[in-house]
Amino acid sequence: MKKLIDKYVLQNIFVRNYRRMWPFIKPYWVKAAIALAFAAPIGSMDAAIAMLLKPFMDNVLVEKEVVFSSVLPLYIMGITLAQGSMIYVSGYLNTWVANKITLSVRGRLYRKLLEMDSAFFDKNNSGMVIQRFSSDAESAAGGLINNLKTFATRFFSSVSLVCVLIYNSWQLAIIAVAVLAVAAYPLTLVRKKIKEIMNRSVGAGAAITTLYNETFNGNRVIQSFNLEQHQQERFNKNTEVVFNLNMKMAMTNNWMSPFMHFIGSCGIAGVLALGSHFIINGTITSGNFVAFIAALMMLYTPLRSISGNYFEITRSFMAQDRIFDLLDAKPVIRSHNGSIELKNIEKNIQFKNVSFGYSTDADRRVLKNISFEVKMGQMVALVGNSGGGKTTISSLIPRLYEIQEGEILIDGVDIKQFTIDSLRHNISMVFQDNFLFDGTVKENIVLGNETATDEQIEAAVKNAYLDIFIDSLPQKLDTEIGERGILLSGGQKQRLAIARAFVKNAPLVILDEATSALDNKAEKVVQKALDNLMKNRTVIVIAHRLSTIINAHKILVINDGKIVEEGSHEQLLAMENGAYASLYKTEFKK
Repeated sequence: MKKLIDKYVLQNIFVRNYRRMWPFIKPYWVKAAIALAFAAPIGSMDAAIAMLLKPFMDNVLVEKEVVFSSVLPLYIMGITLAQGSMIYVSGYLNTWVANKITLSVRGRLYRKLLEMDSAFFDKNNSGMVIQRFSSDAESAAGGLINNLKTFATRFFSSVSLVCVLIYNSWQLAIIAVAVLAVAAYPLTLVRKKIKEIMNRSVGAGAAITTLYNETFNGNRVIQSFNLEQHQQERFNKNTEVVFNLNMKMAMTNNWMSPFMHFIGSCGIAGVLALGSHFIINGTITSGNFVAFIAALMMLYTPLRSISGNYFEITRSFMAQDRIFDLLDAKPVIRSHNGSIELKNIEKNIQFKNVSFGYSTDADRRVLKNISFEVKMGQMVALVGNSGGGKTTISSLIPRLYEIQEGEILIDGVDIKQFTIDSLRHNISMVFQDNFLFDGTVKENIVLGNETATDEQIEAAVKNAYLDIFIDSLPQKLDTEIGERGILLSGGQKQRLAIARAFVKNAPLVILDEATSALDNKAEKVVQKALDNLMKNRTVIVIAHRLSTIINAHKILVINDGKIVEEGSHEQLLAMENGAYASLYKTEFKK
């Protein structure tokens, strides 16, 4: 019963996965079908060569027919040439289709990656993302086509070879087929173990990829803190894990090949013993026996590599399962069918009893029952101790995360009712560490509005105090800035991000400690650029220096996820022993 269940499960997985991969195969099915169509003649030609050995043995070696002896080699050469040509064409088409499907799967996975919530990236490291969104596509698509090709070719080859066996001796064929059935049994024993080891290998491989990414992005920190030995030890530890898993796989997997070889040898030995008896008593001719042995050898040869093939099939199916898990995942933050467009922000933004935590644990809430209002045209500042929840508030307005309790309203409408695109279109964000993409200065500026005119770009550059810097560049706006803007200083990166916000021209601007990482000279220039950006806009600013938000219409002091004070600069300073007054006095002393 267990064998039947395992067989049913394996077949069900096979059918299910190929059915789900069909949308990716469909555009290329004609070429895929042509490639698979070659499987029948390619596989059947093995049997043709085996069948030619019967007349060679009976007519040439026994009857001494000279004419047939000169023709037979030409037949074999012709069959081999035709088979080789079809193998080449089939292999080319299979590779073409496999690569096209891989591109399609990768494209769909990348689109899915762009849809994932911020929480997804918080929970998964870069190595795991690369593994699941890139490497799995190649394993799944390449394995899909290769498995189909291998299965079809071996199916037709096996069927034709079994026919040759039966034609030459049905009695000996029973022995041969029975041996095949015994040889298939070990696969059911190792399937679960292989799957478990491969799952662990994926995680270990992802950890190594993450280390490479960290070394690339953190090379300055590694060198300045003399962390080379530390990183090497981490790398060695992870590679040791991969090595141990590979050895476990070898122990689990590699014993099958010699076992299959032994089983095949037993089958051949049994055929030789019984075949000799049949030749002596005249049941079969020598030609029948030679053709039978040749067909049997061709039929048993794949058994020696069956463990490797089974490993590849399992890896492909597991990659497909991981891909479909990702494609089936529904982002928590997404637009719904009834979502409406946010054309503009006209009145206000309100937080009503908002509670939020990065985990579902209610005792670990970052924000606790937050309520406040930002009227259009106002500048509202968020200040307080580090880790109090200021940045979290700024992340909730564009729905980078979803709140657990309460409401965030824009003009009286819950932001969940707006489409994600239209909501974020109305918000410009300047972070403490702005991400710049590999490309030119211009390409990074127009990211928020790719239809921006040259006049708009020029105005943004001037308002962000970038004009003098850009004029000094060899290719002006078309100068490459390197991955993550590595060729720019901190102040230049911030001003480029401000120019990006100018070009986007959204009614709401969120500034998340946009000058905290800069020196005094750079901060002054960036602050002047920010002052230009804030004109005639609604602004929510998270400030580390209180001197920059003295003129704010409202200041919220946030500590431990709660608003502890609220008011203007003068009102808050007037509160004796107040939290804001304490922060201001501390900064003034500095």
